[in-house]
Amino acid sequence: MNAVWNDTTPIYLQLKARIVAMVLDGLIRPGEAVPSVRQVAAEYQLNPITVSRAYQELADEGVVEKRRGLGMFVTEDAPQQLLETERRQFLREEWPLIVERIRRLGLSWERLQAEFNDATGAKP
Repeated sequence: MNAVWNDTTPIYLQLKARIVAMVLDGLIRPGEAVPSVRQVAAEYQLNPITVSRAYQELADEGVVEKRRGLGMFVTEDAPQQLLETERRQFLREEWPLIVERIRRLGLSWERLQAEFNDATGAKP
């Protein structure tokens, strides 16, 4: 995890987003433990309450589960659940702003695709 925090979003939400990204990227798989509260707090010089709050939200959403005496583990359906949630959030909150900017700049979908293909080496 990256130790750079921004000032616009509470740290517990940034930490939560990082755990979500790690699950979606397959860095933490279903059934695997997430780093302990103490470990994360010490490594990133965070208050353990901040880390606990992020983990509690993930538990409340069914992404992780507590195993008494063992820690927090990613649930089996977490990747699919997160993928659906993140897609809905993107389409509802981020995509409209992107589309508005594309229109404002007068870009066509064809030009965007061509620029993307050029930048990434993807074939049309």
